[in-house]
Amino acid sequence: MTVRFSRKRSKSPSARDKRDVGARSLWTSALIGLFVAFSTFAGIANAVQSEQFSSPPVNARLISAQDGIAPTTQTLSVGLALELGEGWKAYWRSPGEVGLAPEIDWRASENIADVTFLWPAPERFTAFGIENFGYHDEVVFPVQIALERPGQPVELNANVQILVCSDLCVPLEFDLLLSIPQGTGIDQASADSIAEFSARVPVEGADANIATSGSFLNAELTEATFEFTSPIPFDAPDIFVELGDGTALGKPDIRLGDQGRTLWAQLPILAVNEASLTIPTVTITDGVQRALTVVTDAAIVSPAPPFDRARTSPDTFDLIWIALIAFVGGLILNIMPCVLPVLSIKLSSAVKSASRPKAQIRAGFVAAAAGVMAFMWSLAAVLYVLQQFGLSVGWGIQFQSPVFVVLMFTLLSVFAANLFGLFEFNLPVALQTRLGNAGGRGASLRADFFTGAFGAVMATPCSAPFLGSAIAFALAGRGMDIAIVFTFLGLGLASPYLLIAAAPQMVSALPKPGRWMAVFKFVLAGLLLITALWLMFVLWGVAGAVQTVTVALLVLALILMLTFGKRGSLFQLAGVAVLAVLPLVSISILGRTETSAPSVEKIAWIAFDRGDIARRVSQGEVVFVDVTADWCLTCKANKSLILERDPVLTSLQNGTVTPMQADWTRPDDAITRYLENNNRYGIPFNAVYGPAAPDGIILSEILSTDSVLDAIAQAGTRRTADTQ
Repeated sequence: MTVRFSRKRSKSPSARDKRDVGARSLWTSALIGLFVAFSTFAGIANAVQSEQFSSPPVNARLISAQDGIAPTTQTLSVGLALELGEGWKAYWRSPGEVGLAPEIDWRASENIADVTFLWPAPERFTAFGIENFGYHDEVVFPVQIALERPGQPVELNANVQILVCSDLCVPLEFDLLLSIPQGTGIDQASADSIAEFSARVPVEGADANIATSGSFLNAELTEATFEFTSPIPFDAPDIFVELGDGTALGKPDIRLGDQGRTLWAQLPILAVNEASLTIPTVTITDGVQRALTVVTDAAIVSPAPPFDRARTSPDTFDLIWIALIAFVGGLILNIMPCVLPVLSIKLSSAVKSASRPKAQIRAGFVAAAAGVMAFMWSLAAVLYVLQQFGLSVGWGIQFQSPVFVVLMFTLLSVFAANLFGLFEFNLPVALQTRLGNAGGRGASLRADFFTGAFGAVMATPCSAPFLGSAIAFALAGRGMDIAIVFTFLGLGLASPYLLIAAAPQMVSALPKPGRWMAVFKFVLAGLLLITALWLMFVLWGVAGAVQTVTVALLVLALILMLTFGKRGSLFQLAGVAVLAVLPLVSISILGRTETSAPSVEKIAWIAFDRGDIARRVSQGEVVFVDVTADWCLTCKANKSLILERDPVLTSLQNGTVTPMQADWTRPDDAITRYLENNNRYGIPFNAVYGPAAPDGIILSEILSTDSVLDAIAQAGTRRTADTQ
C-alpha cells in the first residue's frame, strides 16, 4: 500500500474561505493581559452582545470583550458562546466517527480582514458504541478578528451551522449579528468567559513542552501508536488524534511509565480516507487546566513495532478468578458438540486399552493430556506473537481459514470411513517390526498425544459461551496473562484424561469387549460423519459452493482409493455409498437454501455498519446487533432456539427493532475491531442499542428470551446520551 501524507493541515470546517490557525500560547497570554489592563484602566462599560438564538437544544450568541473600537484597535477578541441543554452536545473540529463540527461563515461581516477561530480542548463522548469528541453544558469558542480598517466600527455577521445531539441529532442554522461602535471599555463577564476557554485551547509546538519519542501507523492503516515524554507527569490523560477528513479512530489504549512522564497510546483506525490522509495531529488533555497539541512525524511501518502492553498489572484476585473461569470453561467443553468427534476416538481408545497394564493406560492418558496442553501453549504463543505485531486476534478464527476447514473435513471424513470398516491404517512391515521389538509403546503414545491435541482444536468454536471473559482478558493483556489463561483452559479440557491417568482402574469398569463394540464403533463413526458434514457447511460459507463441491469429490476419491486399495466387500461398498451420497445430498440442500432465502431467514437482517447504528439510534430506533458465523455452533443454537422463535421473533419482525447482522464467517477487520472495542475476541456476541442505551446493552453469549426482550425494552426508553 502506498499512502502519501499531506503536510498541509486540513482547514477547520468552522471557517469558510478563512484560515484556521491553531492556538498560540503567546496570543492567549497577551489576550488575558489585555483584559486585565482594560478592566483596570478603562472601567466597565455596557455589554456588547448579539441577540441570542434560542432553541431547546442550544442557546447561542456572539460576545465581545471590547465594548468599543478605540482609535488604535487592530484586533477584536470575541467568542461564539453556546449554552447546551441538558444531555445535548456539540462537536469539536474533529468530531470522531460520526458528527459534524460547527461551520461559521463570516463573509457578510464588515471591516474584518481575517478570522482565527480557536477550539478549546474537547471531551470524549461514548454514544451508540462510538467515540465522539465535543462539548456539553457550555462552551465559548474564542475568535480573534483582525480589522481591515483599524479604529473603525465593526459589523459581525456570523452564519452558523451546527449539529447538536442527545438521543436525537438536530442540525441547526442561524445568523448572529453583533455591532461594535467606536469607543472604549470592556464587558468583564464576556472577557472572563473568553479568557476561561482561551486557557483551555491546547498549547502547540515548542510551548507544549512535550517530545514525541515514537509515532507510527501500521502498513494496513488499522492502528496508530504514539509515545510521548513530558517533564511534567501525566495523571489521567486522554488523547485525540486527527488524520484528515474522513478518517476516524476508536478509543485509545493508554499506558503510563517513568512515574507518569512517558505516555504510550495505541488507537484502532476505524475508517480511512487515503486521499485526505495527513500527518497525525495529537491533542493530549490531562484535566481542565492542561491541554497540548503535537504535530507528529508519523511513519507507516510494516511490521509495526510491538506495543508495550505490560505497563499495568492486573489485580491478583482478578487473575485467580479469570484462571478459575478458564479451568471450568475448559472442563465444560468436554461435553460440547464440537468435541463429539474426539469423544468418539477417546471412548474407543478407552475400550481398547481396558486389558492393558495400568502403567500403559496411565501413560496413554497422560500423553493425551500432553497433547491438549501442547496445543493450548502453542496457540498462546502464536496469539502473543500476533498481538505483539499489532495484528487482530480472535478465538476460533481458525475456522475462517478455508485451508484449515478443508484439513479438518478431510481428517474427519477419513476417520469416519476407517471406523465404518472401509479400510484399516497399517504401518509398513519393517516399521511394525521395529516398533514391536520396542514394545510398540511409542506409536500408541503418539496416537494418544494427537488425539488430545485434535480435541483441543475442535473445542475452540464452542468455547465462547464459557470463556468469553477469560479470552478477552488474555488477549487484551500481557504475555503472562495469555499464558495463565490458556494453561488453565488446557487443564480443564484435559481433566478427563488426567482423572483416568490418576485412577487407571476406572477403565476396567467399562463393559468387556464383545459384539456391542461393533455397534458402538458404527455409532461413533456416525458422530464423526455428522461433524464432517458440519465442517462442509462451514466450508460452504467460507469458500463458496464450487470449492466445497470440489473438496467433497476429492475427499470421496481419497476414501475410494484407500478402500479399494485392499480387497473390497459388500459392507465396504455400502459404506462408500453412504459417504458418497450424504455429502452430495447436503450440497444439494445447501444450494436450495441459497435460492430460497425467505424460507431460511425469518428475520430481515440488515448488513452490519457501526456508523449506521449511531444514525439509527439518533433517529429513535432500537438496533439489535448479532455477530455470528457459520462455524459458530452456539450462534446457530441462539438463532434457532431464541431469535427465530416467538416472542423474540415477533419483536424483531414488527418494525419496532432494526435487526443488524455481522457475518464473521470470513475475516472482516471492521467486525474484529468492533468486537475488540467491546472487549470480546470470540462469538457469539449480541448487543442492543437504543435511545436509552446509546452505549449498548451487551447480552450473554447464551441468549434467553427474557434477556433479549428486557434489553430491547430498556434500550427503547428515551433518555439523553451520557458523557464520559
